[in-house]
Amino acid sequence: MRHGKKNNHLGRTSSHRKAMLANMASSLIKHKRIITTVAKAKTLRVFVEPIITRSKEASTHNYRTAFAYLQDKEAVKELFTVVGGKVANRAGGYTRILKTGNRVGDNAEMAMIELVDFNEFFEGFNADKKKTTTRRSRRSGSAKTEDATKAVKAEVVAEEVVETPAAENESINEAPAAESTEGSSEENA
Repeated sequence: MRHGKKNNHLGRTSSHRKAMLANMASSLIKHKRIITTVAKAKTLRVFVEPIITRSKEASTHNYRTAFAYLQDKEAVKELFTVVGGKVANRAGGYTRILKTGNRVGDNAEMAMIELVDFNEFFEGFNADKKKTTTRRSRRSGSAKTEDATKAVKAEVVAEEVVETPAAENESINEAPAAESTEGSSEENA
């Protein structure tokens, strides 16, 4: 029975799966994006995000833990020097999975997994937005809501409705009709 076992085995033995995920994570860290199947990308996200979180603090323990997972010195160096500095102020969600369609050979669902902070295309969209923090509390702010409703009512009362005089409406309506009769007389001639 497989009750309570949530990880995807990907049709591999445990040692093969660990080696494959370590290689994929190293490639992701070195190249900042890789193309793979959707199932592998989702499993890789679960594997690599805790390692990236460790890279925020460059301590000996974190270096050794990252190396234990990745087994690649260059990837660990890149992780702590480049990636760790860039994701230092991000709370989580370091990777993005974009589906790219189906593979030609076996119709497997393919995806591109990339590090979020290293995509130049999406940086332009995030630069325009001002970072705002919102706080939600369980208490109902009755005084705040009353002030807000009073402000909205005051804005509605303050707005002026500009109406056009009836004479202008008639002249506007007559002008297109006169043009349409002139155009039809030209067509008949």
